[in-house]
Parts: sequence; structure tokens; C-alpha cells
Amino acid sequence: MPPGTKPPQATLLWPADPPVQPPLNTITAFCDGGARGNPGPSGFGVYIEDERGHKLAELSEFLGIRTNNFAEYSGLLAALEFALRYDHPRLRVISDSELMVKQIKGQYKVKSPDLRPLYEEAKRRIEGLDFFQIQHVLRNKNREADRLANEAMDRGMAKRPITSGAFR
Repeated sequence: MPPGTKPPQATLLWPADPPVQPPLNTITAFCDGGARGNPGPSGFGVYIEDERGHKLAELSEFLGIRTNNFAEYSGLLAALEFALRYDHPRLRVISDSELMVKQIKGQYKVKSPDLRPLYEEAKRRIEGLDFFQIQHVLRNKNREADRLANEAMDRGMAKRPITSGAFR
């Protein structure tokens, strides 16, 4: 590697130049959001594990009619809330949303007025942590979070109002 260049892993970190290896007691949150239609019925899923890979929590929520990107940010916010609420000051986030990851890392601007408040809240919560790392992965590396997001959408879409004549 030429002098002065960083290893490829260093580009996955935010803020600039924290250690490549997360510190001890860092939890990992696999986050995903989805929408069936864009916008459409949406939800997020977050699978959280400790540094040994043991499950700490599964979070999921139906969000109503929203965009996929809104759902992705909602998953990130849920992971951040979990870390702050349950005294986990070191958080590593894995997401298959390249847009969200690059926006959080400051590589892309947040142009959507719908995403701007979510982005600002995420940045505020990140400031409350001792360590934060975010990484983009392909969808197949985010299966548990994807499953939880789909379960949230399934639950939400099953809630249909009962119309007259439905019972005989």
C-alpha cells in the first residue's frame, strides 16, 4: 500500500479516523427498512447483538405509508435509541442502504425534506455516543434485519378495518 493511504476498511468509518477495530463492548445493530411500493406500506427491522454475536434485541415497527428511505432512517433511529436508552455507548451499525450510510458519513447531501429531520435526529443521537461506526453491506449480509422489516410490514398490512357485513 502506498505511503499515506488508508486501508479500504477506513472508508467505512464515521466520524473521521476512529480506530478500525471497534473498542471492547461495542454492540452491533443490523438495520433495514423497506416499503412495498415507494411510498407504500413500510417498516423497519433492527437486529442487535453484543460483541460475541449474542442477540440483545430484535426491534421492528410498521410505519404506515412511507418511503423506503424513511423506513431505513427509522431503523437507524431505533438502533440509536436502543443504544442510548440501555447504556451501550459504543455502537456499530450495519445497513444495506448505501444512501443512508453515505449521508450519515457526510459523503452525500440530504436533499429530501422528508429525510432531513430524521438525519438531524440521527446526528444528534450519534453525538451522545462514545463510539459510532456505520458500514454499508449488501442485502444478503443483512438477513435478520430484512426479516424483521418484512415481519413489520406483514403485521401492519394485516390490520384491515372490518367493514359491515364482514361477520354473518
